[in-house]
Amino acid sequence: MNKGVAITGMGIISSIGNSVEENYISLIENKIGVTRIENISTVHANIIKVGEIKKTNDELVNELKLTEDNNFSRTAMIGTIAAKQAVENAGITSINEFRTGLISATSVGGMDMTEKHYYDYFTHPELVKYITCHDGGDVADKIAEELGLKGIVTTISTACSSAANAIMLGARLIKTGKLDRVIVGGTDGLAKFTINGFKTLMILSDDYNKPFDNNRKGLNLGEAAAYLVLESDEVVAKQNKKVLARVSGYGNANDAFHQTASSENGDGAYLAMKKAFEVSGLKPSQIDYINVHGTATPNNDLSEGRAIKRIYEDEKVPDFSSTKPFTGHTLAAAAAIEAVYSVLAIQNSVVYPNLNFETPMEEFDLKPQTSLKNKNIEHVLSNSFGFGGNCSTLIFSKCN
Repeated sequence: MNKGVAITGMGIISSIGNSVEENYISLIENKIGVTRIENISTVHANIIKVGEIKKTNDELVNELKLTEDNNFSRTAMIGTIAAKQAVENAGITSINEFRTGLISATSVGGMDMTEKHYYDYFTHPELVKYITCHDGGDVADKIAEELGLKGIVTTISTACSSAANAIMLGARLIKTGKLDRVIVGGTDGLAKFTINGFKTLMILSDDYNKPFDNNRKGLNLGEAAAYLVLESDEVVAKQNKKVLARVSGYGNANDAFHQTASSENGDGAYLAMKKAFEVSGLKPSQIDYINVHGTATPNNDLSEGRAIKRIYEDEKVPDFSSTKPFTGHTLAAAAAIEAVYSVLAIQNSVVYPNLNFETPMEEFDLKPQTSLKNKNIEHVLSNSFGFGGNCSTLIFSKCN
């Protein structure tokens, strides 16, 4: 097996908690964060449910001690909170001591700022300073600025697989000796644009999402941010660092099927998982838990399920579950928060429940884990699939 890249720190803020510990408690105590919309004024407020962080933008500004001139979007603020947690958790006191980079993922960037100021800009051109926050790269720049990071800073935006690709790129940069330490993850705040867009696609549920259930209606949107600190073995040894887990495998593929839909046979998902196994040197039978993408849309669950069946052929499929009933689908942040959950599963020897599941899908005999299960977990496979057919798989392993 490939030894992998060390994970030495994690940070997260989501609808089920403002820290790693709070998120874990919610996962094991079935505390869901999917509710009616409170922070956004929208005509859909009483129609759909979302995984909303119950902090207003003003509260986030105060928490980060920002001024009006800082021009932080909601996406940048929650991203900064999670990244700072990760750096602190990794015990980093000198951010630029080693060759350090930041790879941040986002889908909607500063859309909330654009929505707030767009029409006023026509009569008040000085408001252009807020429009510049729209760019996804602005989010990464803001986070790096708050961390004081001087190294490589870049942004990945591949829809809902964005953070998985950020983690994968970070691991590759360390393995090839380009960097010693990389802060990787993703962040997306809710905005009207996101809600309206997914409503137009007709894949939002008016109830709680039910991944892999035959009667699933669609997804609940969510907002979140999570970052992990990846470090080389040399840095770990030099500073006697505690290793939380390792990124042992990764793969990315595109099924080139449709702009927003996955192929019915899960070609991209199958190839991404296959590549991740090749990188890790692991066999499918060695996976103890699969954190599925599991969006609860008719297309995704069918496609992902068929891909998993193809990978395992005649073998028994491991325990699997989607954690999106807890948080909603957090778009570019999804793979990052689920990376944190995967590491926590390894550390605490648990498989999380796939909430709201009642009826198995008629297309195959897969049934997710529906209650909290305690078992030794050496390896977790985590799937994340995005619009445009961009499919990514990560494998996290225990540090033995």
